[in-house]
Amino acid sequence: MKDKFDLLSTVEYGGCSAKLSPKELGELLRDIPLIKDNRILVDIETHDDAGVFQINEDTALIVTTDFFPPVCSEPYQFGAIAAANSLSDVYAMGGTPLLSLNLTMFPSKNIPLEVLKEILRGGQDKINEAATFTMGGHTIDDYPPKYGLAVVGTVHPDKLITNAGLKPEQKLILTKPIGTGVLIAAQRMGITRQESYEAALEQMAQLNKEGARLMQKYGVKGATDVTGFGLLGHALKMAEASRVSVQIDSKYIPLLPDVYELLEDGCIPGGAFRNLDFVEGNVNFASTLTTEYKMAACDPQTSGGLLMGVDADKADDILKELHESGFAQAQVIGEVLHSRNKFVYLI
Repeated sequence: MKDKFDLLSTVEYGGCSAKLSPKELGELLRDIPLIKDNRILVDIETHDDAGVFQINEDTALIVTTDFFPPVCSEPYQFGAIAAANSLSDVYAMGGTPLLSLNLTMFPSKNIPLEVLKEILRGGQDKINEAATFTMGGHTIDDYPPKYGLAVVGTVHPDKLITNAGLKPEQKLILTKPIGTGVLIAAQRMGITRQESYEAALEQMAQLNKEGARLMQKYGVKGATDVTGFGLLGHALKMAEASRVSVQIDSKYIPLLPDVYELLEDGCIPGGAFRNLDFVEGNVNFASTLTTEYKMAACDPQTSGGLLMGVDADKADDILKELHESGFAQAQVIGEVLHSRNKFVYLI
C-alpha cells in the first residue's frame, strides 16, 4: 500500500477488550430458553470456549465464532491475530480445526480496500498454518473495521476438553504470559517501548495448536484459553463448572515485558475493571497481593494462552514439551483445590 493506514486509530477498545462485560452478558442471557438434545455435549451453560455436538460414536463437532476490532496498526498482523484467536477456541477443547468462514465488517468508503485485502491475507496465512479449509464468509460495510472467523472443528467425544474437567490436586499451567490488554492500551497512548509491543503482537499471532496436541498426549480434561475475561474470569468459570476451587500464585504469573511497570504507572485497560467487577465476589484476594498483580490477573487478553489442569505427576513433562514447542514462558501458576468458600484464591 502506498500510504499506510493505521488501523489502531479507528478504535478505543481493540481485540478482546471490546467484549461486553461478562457480568452483563450473563444477566441478559439468563432468561433466553435453549432447546436441549442429548447430542449436545457442551452448550453455553458452562461458559466453555465453543459448543460441541456429537454426530457419531467417534466424532463430535466443535463450533465457535469470534471477531473483534483492530488490536494493532498493520492490517496483515491484525488479520493473523484475529484468525489465531478464533481458531484457539477449538484448540482449547482439544480439537482440530477443519472449516472456517471469514467474518468481516469493513468501511469501504473510509478505508482503502487494499487494507481489507491485507487483513484477509493475514487471516488466511494463519488458517493455512492450522491446515484448515476456508469455505467463504460474509462481509458488510461497517465502521470501525472488525474481523474474525466462524470455525468448525472435530474431536473424539472421549477426548473432549472442557471447563468442567478440573480435578483437585492438579497443577494449573498457563502457556502464554499475560499483558496484551495493557500493552495495546499503552501503544495507543504512546507510552510503551516498541519491542515490548512487538512481543505482544508475536504472542497473539501464535497458534495454540501445539498446546492442544500436548493436552491430548497427557490426558488433560480441563482447560480453557485466556481471552477477554482475563485470567481470573476464565479461572473462575473453570472452577465453577468443575465444582472445585483454584489457587493462583501471583508471583508465578508470567508477564509480557514492561507490563508490571505500566500497571504501576496507571496504564490499566477499561476491560480490566469490568473483569474485576465480574469476579470480585467469587475471588479471595490475599492481603499481601499488589494492585499491579491484581489488575494483571484481570487484564483482558487477546489470543491468549491455554490454562489447563494437569495431573501433578505429569506437570514437569508437559511443561518441558511446551517449552520445546515454542511456549517458552509456560509456567505452573497454581493448583486445583477441593471446593472452598470461594472459587478462586489469588495469593
